[in-house]
Amino acid sequence: MTPDIDHDRARHRFETEVEGERCTLDYELNGNTMVITHVNVPDPVSGRGIAAALTKAALTHARAAGWRVIPQCPYAAVYVQRHRDWSDILARS
Repeated sequence: MTPDIDHDRARHRFETEVEGERCTLDYELNGNTMVITHVNVPDPVSGRGIAAALTKAALTHARAAGWRVIPQCPYAAVYVQRHRDWSDILARS
């Protein structure tokens, strides 16, 4: 099951609710660069691919907007390492 994910642009957050638990991905926007700062999935609903779905939603949005991405959050960093098809939007250091 893929959760419905909302993008709260004002708060720089992607979010979904699963079984009453709020799951989030927070980011900062620096010019045209999205810095993914934190992914949070509470323990009662972890291990279901929710963090991956949030990360994919954020990366999909960044690509469509023409942004570069810095996966500062450890989870997001591992996600893009494992899914090399996102390498074209990663910011160069």
